[in-house]
Amino acid sequence: MVMPDKTKIVAIIPARGGSKRIPHKNIIDFCGKPMIAWTIEAAINSGLFDKVIVSTDDMNIAEVAEKYGATVPFLRDHHNDDYSTVSDVTIYVLKELKKRLNLQYDIVVQLMANCPLRNAVDIRNSIYNFVEKKSSFQISCFKFGWMNPWWAHSIDEQQIVTPLFPKALKSRSQDLPNLYCPTGAIWIALVNKLIKTGSFYENLYNLFQLPLQSSIDIDDYDDLEMAKFFFNNKDRCVNK
Repeated sequence: MVMPDKTKIVAIIPARGGSKRIPHKNIIDFCGKPMIAWTIEAAINSGLFDKVIVSTDDMNIAEVAEKYGATVPFLRDHHNDDYSTVSDVTIYVLKELKKRLNLQYDIVVQLMANCPLRNAVDIRNSIYNFVEKKSSFQISCFKFGWMNPWWAHSIDEQQIVTPLFPKALKSRSQDLPNLYCPTGAIWIALVNKLIKTGSFYENLYNLFQLPLQSSIDIDDYDDLEMAKFFFNNKDRCVNK
């Protein structure tokens, strides 16, 4: 697929330094490289970006990012807390790029550094789908399989169990509709629409399905071990 002429696309990789569940998560070793390196290299190898930018408040992350080929035009001094959304971060970076460097883009692709198994092919396929469908917002997802949310229960402080979908418990799994879970791997938006609305989650956002292994978000040590398993067994984990 040929991209529209003069369309400028930027990859933004948010990577703050204050991760709590896994300290220094974005630059810990993941299968021989700093975690963020896998995302930077996937973005560069996709061949679709005018710039691959890492947004961080941490000098150590900035140095690693630049070593692997990303641009760190400034250290982020806003939205470094535990409450700002990732949309806030990406919008802030887009505005600062315009204000400080007079850089403007048509499409922004937000790539989370904690999704190291998403690759250049996943990125290209996602962007091509976004352009072909003439989307304004697109969020990556994977299809739920054995971890079936139709059978989800909550347990309160009194240990009272409540099924979220009680009628579904009486149905066979193959008779239930497929459900999909968003993942932070690849979020795409038209820049002007994202800045106007303030979020990727708008009324007309689309979902684009990735393979399970490409979708893994590493938030805690259990996620980290699962991602390493998929990495080390990738030849046996066939995409369906």
